[in-house]
Amino acid sequence: MSAEATNPASPGPVAPTVPRRKARPRIDLRRLGRAALLGPAARDRLPDAIGHVAEAHRAHYPEADLEALRRAYVLAESSHRGQMRKSGEPYITHPLAVTLILAELGAETTTLTASLLHDTVEDTDVTLDQVGEEFGAEVRYIVDGVTKLEKVDYGAAAEPETFRKMLVATGNDVRVMSIKLADRLHNMRTLGVMRPEKQARIAKVTRDVLIPLAERLGVQALKTELEDLVFAILLPEEYKHTRELIVDNSARADDPLAEVADEVRGVLRDADIQAEVLIRPRHFVSVHRVARKRGRLRGSDFGRLLVLVNEDADCYGVLGELHTCLKPVVSEFKDFIAVPKYNLYQSLHTAVARADGQVVEVLIRTHQMHKVAEAGVIALGNPYAPPAEDQTATDDERVDPTRPGWLSRLLDWQEAAPDPDTFWSTLREDLAQDREITVYRPDGGRLGLPAGATCVDAAYAQYGEDAHACIGARVNGRLATLSTVLKDGDTVQLLMGQDPASEPSREWLEHAHTPAARIAIQRWLSTHPAPAAAQDAPAPQTEAPPRPVGDGSLGPSGAANAVVDQPGATVRLAGCCTPVPPDEITGFSVRGGVVTVHRLECPGVERMKSAGRAEVGVSWGDTTACRVTLFAESFGRPHLLADLTEAMAHEGAEIISATVEPPSRQRVRHTYTVQIPDAAALPALMRAMRDVPGVYDVSRAQPQLHPPVD
Repeated sequence: MSAEATNPASPGPVAPTVPRRKARPRIDLRRLGRAALLGPAARDRLPDAIGHVAEAHRAHYPEADLEALRRAYVLAESSHRGQMRKSGEPYITHPLAVTLILAELGAETTTLTASLLHDTVEDTDVTLDQVGEEFGAEVRYIVDGVTKLEKVDYGAAAEPETFRKMLVATGNDVRVMSIKLADRLHNMRTLGVMRPEKQARIAKVTRDVLIPLAERLGVQALKTELEDLVFAILLPEEYKHTRELIVDNSARADDPLAEVADEVRGVLRDADIQAEVLIRPRHFVSVHRVARKRGRLRGSDFGRLLVLVNEDADCYGVLGELHTCLKPVVSEFKDFIAVPKYNLYQSLHTAVARADGQVVEVLIRTHQMHKVAEAGVIALGNPYAPPAEDQTATDDERVDPTRPGWLSRLLDWQEAAPDPDTFWSTLREDLAQDREITVYRPDGGRLGLPAGATCVDAAYAQYGEDAHACIGARVNGRLATLSTVLKDGDTVQLLMGQDPASEPSREWLEHAHTPAARIAIQRWLSTHPAPAAAQDAPAPQTEAPPRPVGDGSLGPSGAANAVVDQPGATVRLAGCCTPVPPDEITGFSVRGGVVTVHRLECPGVERMKSAGRAEVGVSWGDTTACRVTLFAESFGRPHLLADLTEAMAHEGAEIISATVEPPSRQRVRHTYTVQIPDAAALPALMRAMRDVPGVYDVSRAQPQLHPPVD
């Protein structure tokens, strides 16, 4: 863009000392337009220079009105007249090349108009207001979106802030990024005139930001060429070696891909399926990746077969024929038609094996799917066209079908980025996560997250900073820690605490992968610094465990009254199963004239019998008071122990002993021995304990598998 515009009368670009936009005089667009017309041509004649653009555009839109393109070219040519690229070419060749790239991909007229004008506001005296007056609000918005911020105003922050501005604009109109990608592609094609260090800097930004954006927007045609251009600059030796591999393969006498393509054509012809079978050579980076993965390459590794059909159903028909008549490699099958990728991509992937062991990958898609696979959002035309008669739109609100979940998330977290450096580094990290999953809420809603996301990420995606109060989750109905990594299709129920003092743990940063989660947690921690001694320690998840109260025994004092058929015997409730009314019970005589009372389902009953202990009939007496041991499991949070013991006291339970184990993986286990005045109140007590926020399970002491024999 402006970095390559120079005045031939000066040795190079001259940086202005004040923001140029403020000093630009208003110019007469009509006068500039007339000056740019070559010779006595009629006003409606299309300049020869954009003939290729018009031809490519009409291939996709035969009825397109080219008047806006004509006027845009006239303005661009006259405005850039006298400016030269560092390569020595007239500067107008750059917007023309960018527009031709977009036209060949199927961009609609408004995009092409804005593309021709995309550098006029940045590099000439044309103003945004004048663009709007001449070409309308949409063209004005797109041109503004791709216009760089001045370094004189922003200094070192100009580049990250320009990208932030561009992404925000893309959130409202995805055509902004379409032009930026085509602009970068043409600049990368002509980067050879730059100094090596500048080539490397631009290539790294292209690798880290522009290529991931092209992938996410589904513009594979631009992405693959950008990858190869970056590859050649940053890894020249590997690029040279890969090029030699491709050249050597092209000189082979045999071509396994061509042979399999002929075989596939015959199979489909016999099945009466109309299809076009093409060989798709891999681009340089793809060959390089395959070589690193497989080592020695064979002929079939240098490309794939592409089968194009007319209807969706034909895709599956082709798949069936190939799997029936050839030898399929079942592990390679993927259905991206039923489940499209997050970047709009649809296709069937499979592979067939030759007799010599070579495996040929096959892509099957319709012609329309192929268009979208190559051009992504560019192939969708104008996403802001007026709705059809059977659709409605509220006021001036525009619903963008091309704005995917990842872009919405990016726009959300960028607002919270505290400075340009944080935004720039976080943007690169975010774009490095190149796969997306979908998880579901219990109410049927969906959350789009990057692959590798955890329950922490899901919490902040759903609740924003309110996720500070999250205390746990259920994944597919099962309790899970917040560090649990989610998989595509999981159902996630986030458990939220009610305590307004709830706070995130420093440990959460280890499990937060999305920028939204990391920025929110870091912002909270920065405003709530931990004491110096605790900086390296995990934030406490619960109060310190109290020491046991009493000896924890289950002797007869306070126990429910069990009546035995053995006069004079001392009754003791077994600690292994802690029976209480109305449990079904039995007893056994042990040493010292003691009868131990067990629940019937206790494993100790069988052990007693096998040890020869005499079984004694027992029953519950009139006393309803009982002592029982309860286990509670919870997520760690401040004040949990106080809330739990208060709930137990409210139900009339007297705590005889209590033990709280240290938190493990954000979970806490409590053991309480309590005395309650009436055994019938036990279910209500357990319900009250479960209702305490953070407690997810309460149970009675379970029978031991191998209890000791008294």
